[in-house]
Amino acid sequence: MKIVLKLEETALFILGIFVFSRLNYDWWWFLALILAPDLSMIGYAFGNKAGAFLYNIFHHKGIALIVYGLGYYFSIESIQLAGIILFSHSAMDRIFGYGLKYEQGFKYTHLGEIGK
Repeated sequence: MKIVLKLEETALFILGIFVFSRLNYDWWWFLALILAPDLSMIGYAFGNKAGAFLYNIFHHKGIALIVYGLGYYFSIESIQLAGIILFSHSAMDRIFGYGLKYEQGFKYTHLGEIGK
């Protein structure tokens, strides 16, 4: 992946940390939850199509922003936290070259094939 994209995703990850700092949660919550969206990989136990669908739901920044926005609108910090974790995790994954998945298999992403 090009360095400019990695820098952009790093900036978005830092933004996620900043927005998290505005919530009334201890920092250990961020550290404890940052890898939680990867539990969506369990969908691959039901095949590539189900796996890609479930993985992409939990790694889509648009969905993360909607979740955060709903939490903000209704003043529910736990929902805001969920949105921040989804957003930050997605940015972190993209820093390392993991993108949204195609149905062909886990290693086929919108950023290219993993491991090439």
